[in-house]
Amino acid sequence: MDAFQHVNHARMVTLLEEARIPWLFEGDRPTVALRSGCVLADLRVRYRGQLRHEDTPLDIAMWTEQLRAVDFTIGYEVRAASAAPDSPPAVIASTQIAAFDMTAQRLRRLSEAERDYLAQWLD
Repeated sequence: MDAFQHVNHARMVTLLEEARIPWLFEGDRPTVALRSGCVLADLRVRYRGQLRHEDTPLDIAMWTEQLRAVDFTIGYEVRAASAAPDSPPAVIASTQIAAFDMTAQRLRRLSEAERDYLAQWLD
């Protein structure tokens, strides 16, 4: 929390990352290869309401907003755990992630398996 008694921006960005990592990089996910080769190309966070420490744990809904040849955008809605699922989110965010070949130091195309996994979450 910050001086105003709500979850501050830096912590919110970290919470989004902590939600995204298991969804993309853990276990036998087809996107696990992105763990060693992707870059965050864009991050947008819009605050629609205050979240305080007593609102935790937070519910973070995620989906694929856009899917292209080398990148994809994840959408997020963040609510207090006690909030109704159809209530307005306190935070609306998105991250654009691009597949990256670290050896060649350039973008790479998403594999068919990566695209198929991400496509099942398209909104």
